[in-house]
Amino acid sequence: MREIINEQDAIAHARKGDAAAQRYLYDLYRSKWFMICLRYLPNRADAEDALQNGLVHIFTKIDQFDERIGEFGAWTSRIIANDCLQLIRKNQYQLHVNEIDNDFPVYDRQENALDKISRQEIMKIIQNLPTGYRMIFNMYVFDGFTHKEIARELNISEGTSKSQLSKARKMLQQTLEVMI
Repeated sequence: MREIINEQDAIAHARKGDAAAQRYLYDLYRSKWFMICLRYLPNRADAEDALQNGLVHIFTKIDQFDERIGEFGAWTSRIIANDCLQLIRKNQYQLHVNEIDNDFPVYDRQENALDKISRQEIMKIIQNLPTGYRMIFNMYVFDGFTHKEIARELNISEGTSKSQLSKARKMLQQTLEVMI
């Protein structure tokens, strides 16, 4: 096997089952994939399980990837997110849609709260959202699912998806306001 020089080359070799090419792609995307898992799942162990499942799916389905339609990173991110959702269903985490009915006040400040907190703190805030809020927020904001796709995946209405996203955003805003 010749040396892999770029992502396209690695994809071509990974399609042939080349372990070195798969390792190259893993090294290229592992941080991104693991961050997706941590956004969806409440703990590191579950995130590691979801990543492992996602890797199996990525490399067994790599022949389905079409570079004319999209980027490899986006395609794999969707697979990882779907594996997180499956793990959530399998472990029967409570979705808790509408579990918090309080309206959270929204404050308009000139300072940007994101300038004052670290990436790890943001991740922790997202992980602490109720499961339903966290899933919908991640699916919509980070993974590009539409409300229609979210509704289909979670077996809820589009209106519920929109409502839960709004509530998740308000809860995040409130948490950020308290932090700054």
